[in-house]
Amino acid sequence: MLAVMALWILFIVIVLSATGVLALTLGPLKTARNVLTLRLIAGVQYIMAAALLGARLTGNA
Repeated sequence: MLAVMALWILFIVIVLSATGVLALTLGPLKTARNVLTLRLIAGVQYIMAAALLGARLTGNA
């Protein structure tokens, strides 16, 4: 039971982190030189969150 809750908490943390990075790149950091790299990092985080969600919903995690 605790492991199941930990996976959902990890999913939420990943999504919040990616959303925070994306919000920063669309706001205060939009003129930064490495904005595309930061957006790529946010995209990878969203992909990993989707993979975790898919594994969790199919019962593989």
